[in-house]
Amino acid sequence: MLSRQHSIVTHMESEKAPLADVHHTTGEACINGTRIFYEMTGAGHPLVLVHSGMTDRRMWDEQVQVFAQHYQVIHYDMCGYGKSSQGTSPFSHAQDLYGLLTFLGISHAFLVGCSLGSVTVIDFVLQYPGMIDGLILVTATPGGYEFTYDGELFPLWNEIEEARLRSDAMRGCEGQLRLWVDGPYRSPDQVNRLVRERVRAMNMMIWERNFEHSEDEQPLEPPAISRLKEIGVPTLVLIGDLDDPNVVKSGELLAAEIVDATCIILAGTAHFPNMERPDEFNHLVLDFLPRS
Repeated sequence: MLSRQHSIVTHMESEKAPLADVHHTTGEACINGTRIFYEMTGAGHPLVLVHSGMTDRRMWDEQVQVFAQHYQVIHYDMCGYGKSSQGTSPFSHAQDLYGLLTFLGISHAFLVGCSLGSVTVIDFVLQYPGMIDGLILVTATPGGYEFTYDGELFPLWNEIEEARLRSDAMRGCEGQLRLWVDGPYRSPDQVNRLVRERVRAMNMMIWERNFEHSEDEQPLEPPAISRLKEIGVPTLVLIGDLDDPNVVKSGELLAAEIVDATCIILAGTAHFPNMERPDEFNHLVLDFLPRS
């Protein structure tokens, strides 16, 4: 189960066990001057879900109840997202995660991170390796990874940056949907409409918030990209084959550099495979993680 592999998943039937009632709580923790909103569902070994920079904790809606049949699932809004407060700067998403786990009395956990969430969990495991029992990296990039946009993708990337400079939320949000949810190889009408609109709703909240301190996050030094071989926990790398080529290359790098890594490519998905193909995604995660 934890051996290195590189494969493509085109379709898979998920386990369809009936969902029993599970314990669910919500709360807020004051972490590093920020109110962090969190939810806890189920019981068992903690499994923490960390969202992307385009979304909030709700991107995991199709995962929480399924995973909570086997684990205590914690998903939360990072600083500046969802129901969490803006907080103060400088800040560190990885340190906020450490503060949240400490607040909840959690000393060991599995971590799942998507996109920006993957940067957070990679930085976390490099700083607190003894706390992590397994790592799942979804459409992931490590800190220090440089994106390159040229050719066909440059106009779209440039449009998003111009919208950011002009505080044009509608234009910027649509550009990000085209780049990340649709991916470079699909048109909007080829993407699940409900998934696209769910991401739009979450992403518009972020654009409208326009948090000024987003550039003030304290990076890990030296950056994670130069330290990937230090990661010693079993790691699952999940890539969408229709994602931005930068992210696909990053996933391949992570799989090559992390010692105990398994890499799986989900065909027909872009940056949010857990939302586009929740059954396949849930099956892969549950198959990878040990269960009590």
